[in-house]
Amino acid sequence: MTTSRGAWTAVLCWLTVLLEGYDLVALGATIPTLLKSGHLGFTAAGATAVATVSLIGVAVGAAFLGPLTDRFGRRALLIGSVLLFSLFTLLTPLAPNVAMFGVFRFAAGLGLGACMPVALTVMSENLPARRRASASTFTMTGYHVGAVLTSVLALSVQEDWHLLFYGGGIAGLLAVPLMWWKLPESAAYLAAKDEPGRVALKDLLGGKFRRISIAVWTGSFMGLLLVYGLNTWLPQLMRTAGYPISTSITLLLVLNVGAVLGLVLAGTVADRFGIRPIARIWFGTGAVLLAALSLKIGNAVLLNAVVLLTGVFVFSAQVLIYGYVAHAFPAHVRGTALGLTSAVGRLGSILGPFVTGALVTAGIAYPWGFWFFAVVAALGLVAVLTLRRETPAEERLTRVSAG
Repeated sequence: MTTSRGAWTAVLCWLTVLLEGYDLVALGATIPTLLKSGHLGFTAAGATAVATVSLIGVAVGAAFLGPLTDRFGRRALLIGSVLLFSLFTLLTPLAPNVAMFGVFRFAAGLGLGACMPVALTVMSENLPARRRASASTFTMTGYHVGAVLTSVLALSVQEDWHLLFYGGGIAGLLAVPLMWWKLPESAAYLAAKDEPGRVALKDLLGGKFRRISIAVWTGSFMGLLLVYGLNTWLPQLMRTAGYPISTSITLLLVLNVGAVLGLVLAGTVADRFGIRPIARIWFGTGAVLLAALSLKIGNAVLLNAVVLLTGVFVFSAQVLIYGYVAHAFPAHVRGTALGLTSAVGRLGSILGPFVTGALVTAGIAYPWGFWFFAVVAALGLVAVLTLRRETPAEERLTRVSAG
């Protein structure tokens, strides 16, 4: 691939993931206004239901649309996913009732769910195998940039919440023709398509890949449980611990700054020393830091440092799982493997906020919330401990063929 085409691929994949980060915060920033204004008769229960079906849509999209890339190609599915997300995001403010609002959010989630695993697949296949960790972590920085961008826009539009959805939908529609023009098909997909497949879909849970699949699915589940649980409830957990509201909100920003730094660092280090050992260090260190947050830290500098480091290690640990999947599975099932890994992780993204919310409701969020997260990170560590040293799938298949 030429330098120009490679650059366009990186930019467009990064932009695609940015849209998901934008969308997550757009809904979260909109809910307080919907509840305050009573728009469409929204209640807390209705808002919770809409948020949940949106995440379910993302999980379903990852599970069922992502694997289609191995059949119809990366390019078509990525463009189609962005188009689906954009159209239903534009329709969301026009919903006549809460039920249709939820339907539009579910449909938009289907597109978003496919976007991330397909974008990660395309990025991993357009860089050398030795750089697949940084391909995943670089792409995922777009997610957090999108989240920060929406936060800034939400402060600007305030009561005009519908502008957030119109903005996201229009941005996606503008990206579609650009992607059609500039996004090439993956060379790895084309090569795999022209050759007989040596690994069938059933083999993802067969003898050859069963151990890897179970491990990466477990790691993805635990990782996204942490990401969504912390992003949703960290301010309230810190308030329960006795910290001021301003401090609690600021710590959420510090956490996400750490996430961006961690993604860059994790990818660079994993490319040099291997994804498996770095994922182990990241999950293990994350567990220790989360346990440390269960202690009341009176020094502001120390508190911010611990939260920053928590973002560095916790938020990028799960992304290293994607890098491992891209490394371990051959091209003709890579989209399926990444899609299913993402889909199982999305189940964690639903469970995380739910369990933490239950702890808040029960009045035991502090310190039990941080202990719960520490145990989840430890379980993620157990999952990656079962992984073997990664060998590029193409190299492994070549050795088998030569033998």
